[in-house]
Amino acid sequence: MGLTLFPGDGEISSPDVSWSCISFNAFRERLAQVEGFSLPEMWGFGGDRPWSDISTTLEPLLDHPDVGGDNLSTADCAAMLPRLQAIIDEWQEEPDQPLLQQHIQDARQLTVVLRFCVDESVELIFL
Repeated sequence: MGLTLFPGDGEISSPDVSWSCISFNAFRERLAQVEGFSLPEMWGFGGDRPWSDISTTLEPLLDHPDVGGDNLSTADCAAMLPRLQAIIDEWQEEPDQPLLQQHIQDARQLTVVLRFCVDESVELIFL
C-alpha cells in the first residue's frame, strides 16, 4: 500500500509524488528531525506530545494521515515551499547517509508538486 500526493486540478498529466507508507513515514521522520522533534513522540504517531508544542510551517504535511484527511490548501503549500527548499539545501551539505539521497529526490519532487499547486491555485490531495 502507498500514497500519492497530487494537485487537485483534475488533470492526470499534473506532477505528483508517491511513496510506500513506510517510505513516507521515514521521509516525514527525517523532516521532523530537522525541525527539532521526533515524530514518534507526537500525538497521532504513537506519542502524546501535542502538535501545539511544535512550530513549523511543515505541520500540515507532518500532521496528516497517510491516506484521507483534508486536502492541503494552496496557502499551506505556499507556506511549506521555502522551508522544504531550505531543508533540501541542508541535506545536500550532509555526508551521505542511508536513504538521504532518496529523501532529497522525494523532497525535490514534492516541491515541484507544491509549486504547481500554488501556481495553479489548487489544493494538494493525499490519495
